[in-house]
Amino acid sequence: MENLKIAIVVGSLRKESFNRHLANAIIQLAPTGVQFTFAEIGGLPLYNQDEDDHQAESVKKFKAQISTVDGVLFVTPEYNRSIPGVLKNALDHGSRPYGQNVWGKIPAAIIGISPSPVGTALAQQHLRGVLAALDMPTLAQPEMFLQMKEGFFEASGAISEASQQFVKGWLDRFLVWVTLNKKRA
Repeated sequence: MENLKIAIVVGSLRKESFNRHLANAIIQLAPTGVQFTFAEIGGLPLYNQDEDDHQAESVKKFKAQISTVDGVLFVTPEYNRSIPGVLKNALDHGSRPYGQNVWGKIPAAIIGISPSPVGTALAQQHLRGVLAALDMPTLAQPEMFLQMKEGFFEASGAISEASQQFVKGWLDRFLVWVTLNKKRA
């Protein structure tokens, strides 16, 4: 696998977030040559357009991190049938001020896990609309809505053998997507 740098944006701030566990487990499935880094969103201030001309240091650092990656993996829960506010806040910061959209042309994928039988389907659908507006080519198929059930994760934190190949196949498809669509200098 070609060397790829992928940012992971987890849409949950909860300490024991299923989605953070999923992100960590995905990292363990990655082939050699893929470097994942977490782009943390919990320390970003609430977006306020009045601050566009003097963005907080945390925003500048976040945008600088995103600008260096080949792809972005969004790992998000579903809150009230949509994306978490903290995730939308990070997306807004990255796209502003007008004309300085750090997300543009970076290939992306969305995955999520939830106790709900429909997983994170509605959140992912809403996120796809936002990512389209941000000009992020987003992996359309296969979609990955995971249900958190007992035994999904092993005691070590890895994805159980029963689901590992399924998630690994999706990850491989995402990495091909990034390779085919990453920004060219």
